[in-house]
Amino acid sequence: MYIKNALCATTAFVVMTAVAAQAETLTIATVNNGDMIRMQGYTDDFTAKTGHTVEWVTLEENVLRQRVTTDISTKGGAFDIMTIGMYETPIWGANGWLVPLNDLSEEYDAGDILPAMAGGLSHDGTLYAAPFYGESSMIMYRTDLMAKAGLEMPDAPTWDFIKEAAAAMTDRDNEINGICLRGKAGWGEGGAFITAMSNSFGARWFDMDWNAQFDTEQWANTLNFYKDMMDASGPPGYATNGFNENLSLFQQGKCGMWIDATVAASFVTNPNDSTVAESVGFALAPDAGLGKRSNWLWAWALAIPAGTQKEAAAKEFIEWATSKSYIELVAAKEGWANVPPGARTSLYETPEYQAVPFAKMTLDSILSADPNNSTVEPSPYVGIQFAAIPEFAGIATEVSQEFSAAYAGQQTVEEALAKAQALTNDAMEAAGYR
Repeated sequence: MYIKNALCATTAFVVMTAVAAQAETLTIATVNNGDMIRMQGYTDDFTAKTGHTVEWVTLEENVLRQRVTTDISTKGGAFDIMTIGMYETPIWGANGWLVPLNDLSEEYDAGDILPAMAGGLSHDGTLYAAPFYGESSMIMYRTDLMAKAGLEMPDAPTWDFIKEAAAAMTDRDNEINGICLRGKAGWGEGGAFITAMSNSFGARWFDMDWNAQFDTEQWANTLNFYKDMMDASGPPGYATNGFNENLSLFQQGKCGMWIDATVAASFVTNPNDSTVAESVGFALAPDAGLGKRSNWLWAWALAIPAGTQKEAAAKEFIEWATSKSYIELVAAKEGWANVPPGARTSLYETPEYQAVPFAKMTLDSILSADPNNSTVEPSPYVGIQFAAIPEFAGIATEVSQEFSAAYAGQQTVEEALAKAQALTNDAMEAAGYR
């Protein structure tokens, strides 16, 4: 008996020693939005299951993009896992900068990832990042203020209706802005919003010969419409507002409408955080009658930079964080409305989630977004709120800075578009496109 117990104890010690030897500390760069912060609160579950610990580097969206791009392009090795999106993933995958995720476990069920998300996070059919959540954009609006204005929100409104409703819902005396929209500089902040909006007005970034198109009537119509509406019905300082700033305004009851990421729906309807949680409705992003809506397609996803010494542990984390089991964990703790949306087909087949008020509109918005056919006139690029070429991030950051300066009244719309036209053409010529 003693020998048997000793052998068992020795075996247990060996197993524990092996686990301890394999335990890693993963450094993960992520964005400072609600779903990612929520995930950090559940990291103990991952550590309990695997023995691995996690150090988080949580950054504002523009800063995150800059940091991870610099790190991976210079092979800095600061991170074992990066939070990236549909723009970076196929480009970095093609460059060999990311570890392929083509050997995830059968239990993980990679085939359950929504095709729109898997396609946008792949290169040549190989998945290079796993979606933590997926999103399009849609209208979130105050049903009480819409009724007070004597209006009814259509399921698929036009921009003209949105402008009319914004004016009718604005109440400056009570600090209620009819509409809140991104104006903050950054290709993935205000740049993403205005590009998606421009698609619905018939604009595009480039013609089929990669010539910039900011000197067109369509772009002038887009920016003038946006600025006129926001000056009349938007919040003070809207030129510096991004996702988080507008989320805060909406939750405080200071926005009649907000057009932004579908993922925000769980936050504006959460009574613990939102003062207007009981009076929020949803509609598709607007169009201008040209056959294209102004909704985007995006995923915040987890990827492993090539060259990490902790690839196996990093894959374990990605499987944990983007799994069906994680969704069920959040649902059990915080309710189905708060699970990360838009990534898995099975979520939208779950009866409990189908009862969530924004679930169907989120899925409809995602399914209606087509990155291969996003503009009214033909364009040479893939992408809705971005053009999937390596040069885009740098160019679009500069363009968005010019646009934000126009929103702030520091220059005219015409001056901003002229500068955008010149700097874009210069950059494309230097890159050899023209």
